[in-house]
Amino acid sequence: MAQVSTVTSQAGAVIRHDVAMRFLFVGDSMTIGRSGDFTWRYRMWQHLEATVGRDGYAITGPRTELYDTEANAPLSHTYGDPAFPAPARRHLAGWGEGWLHMAPVIADTVTVTRADVLLVSLGLIDLGFYTNSEQTAANARAFVTAARAANPRIRLVLLPVIPNVRAESDAPFAAECDRFNVLLTKAVADLHTPASPVLLAPHPVGYDIRTDTYDGTHPGPTGEHKLAAAFADAMHQSWGVGGAYAGALAAA
Repeated sequence: MAQVSTVTSQAGAVIRHDVAMRFLFVGDSMTIGRSGDFTWRYRMWQHLEATVGRDGYAITGPRTELYDTEANAPLSHTYGDPAFPAPARRHLAGWGEGWLHMAPVIADTVTVTRADVLLVSLGLIDLGFYTNSEQTAANARAFVTAARAANPRIRLVLLPVIPNVRAESDAPFAAECDRFNVLLTKAVADLHTPASPVLLAPHPVGYDIRTDTYDGTHPGPTGEHKLAAAFADAMHQSWGVGGAYAGALAAA
């Protein structure tokens, strides 16, 4: 399957470390997590605490819940680490939600939360149930446009789709995942501006759906670290944010 590399032409767009950054996590079931998960959001919070420092960032968002699989609704607050601080649990992620759902709400969310850095992992659910690769890419572009309408200086890091276990037996679906990642690469190149940079994170290094997920789709502890590392290292290499991710292969 096609691999997507980090866009590095934006290395000059360094964020000053004396400016507090408000991060908003945007995603689907891989980002919201289920009851009992640590989540990659938790791993990113640990990374920001260690490399940016408490006074250099905030995590924002309108939601804090995990998905409760028994209730079939986002009702759980049972994180893998009960000490995960409530303010750091904030996000805009939903089980079964994709670019199709987030594009219409991102402008209002950015306005209300005053987010200025969006870490986005979307697309798999779109391609699996809602839209083809071209339609999904169009929704991704609409998302960026809407976010900028709320904050013209918004910064975005977009993760390519990681094909899940379905792609191993469904060739048309696998092809749509590959096609979308190509279109997402083009969208990032087209939409990037110095005032509002758009960065494409790499495919998480060494990510294996057999060992880094618990069901062929959703990340387990090692997968959570690798997802966080993809975002963290992209921001560090291109924008000078924080440091290199140190816990990518750590145990929970």
